[in-house]
Amino acid sequence: MSSDDSSSWSIIERNNVTLYNPNYQLVKRAFDLLICLLTLPFTLPFGLFMIYIIRRDSPGPALFIQKRVGRGGKVFNIYKFRTMHHDIDRTKHQEIMKEFVHGQVEQKDQKTFKPVQKGQLTKIGRILRKTSLDELPQLINVFRGEMSLVGPRPNVLWEVDAYFEWHKERLEVLPGITGLAQVKGRSGILFDEIVYWDIEYIRRQSLLFDLKILWWTFEEVIRRKGAQ
Repeated sequence: MSSDDSSSWSIIERNNVTLYNPNYQLVKRAFDLLICLLTLPFTLPFGLFMIYIIRRDSPGPALFIQKRVGRGGKVFNIYKFRTMHHDIDRTKHQEIMKEFVHGQVEQKDQKTFKPVQKGQLTKIGRILRKTSLDELPQLINVFRGEMSLVGPRPNVLWEVDAYFEWHKERLEVLPGITGLAQVKGRSGILFDEIVYWDIEYIRRQSLLFDLKILWWTFEEVIRRKGAQ
């Protein structure tokens, strides 16, 4: 796919996107911190329990730490519960994800594309991914101000290197644990569509819209759990 072909999804012009609203940003940050603090009595003991279970399930660290690109292109370390076997060669993943960004990977599964084979996942990892609980440690990133509860999902460095120019608009805001693209991706979603929904979120961003996305995310997690 050429750069011109990819621009067909870029239907929201840059000057129509609300890049920064000081009042909303202040309220959003306060809301993020409030949720982190209120859930701490539950997430902390659960997190410690999961660290124990993951370490018992397979060799390697309990947390997966990876560099991601956040707002304005700032690089930070993202935290997740490890769901794959330790020391897997991820070179092939990098190649596939670059192709996905360029629209060269055919979408077949009824979910957002991820180049992970079942054999690479641990037993507990499959459950964590199914329930999205592997993302829970990212509350650390939210508390540190590197992420928000809601926003575009942060990509790894080699994916951002493969961006077309219009894709970079998703870097205008803090990345999120969940986002509009994730709740819109139930029937399979291409990368250009992910960016489209991310830009749509930036254009419509408000605390009420964030709450709606969090609720839609909860509904989606429940559906996944019921489908096991």
